[in-house]
Amino acid sequence: MPARRKARKRALDVLFEADLRDRPPVEVLAGYLERIEQPRPDHIGYAVGLVEGVAAHLDRIDETIASYAEGWTLDRMPVVDRNLARIAVYELLYVDEIDDAVAISEAVELARQMSTDDSPRFLNGILGRIAEYASR
Repeated sequence: MPARRKARKRALDVLFEADLRDRPPVEVLAGYLERIEQPRPDHIGYAVGLVEGVAAHLDRIDETIASYAEGWTLDRMPVVDRNLARIAVYELLYVDEIDDAVAISEAVELARQMSTDDSPRFLNGILGRIAEYASR
């Protein structure tokens, strides 16, 4: 598994836990980092950046997702899908070195592995519309 995909998976783990426990993502991240054996894998830095970035921009990210998720509210989305969308939207809006297509395909691939059968298509649609908006 490529390093950035591992980082996205770890960020998803943290954001998923924070979402389920209704805790701040950065607080859950601190506990997660304490449990990781030393030396830390190289991809941890990118995972930390994703979690911190999503946490810092959560209101705008959620507002963006909600406005493009036709017929869906954030609360109705599966927790995995909601947090994969958050990671991808963070990358689309705030991480210039990641191509939009890469951010979308990584979210879709993780959804294929970890969520429902409909999730990859659902995320691809939302994220594609958001990427189109972000590129303007």
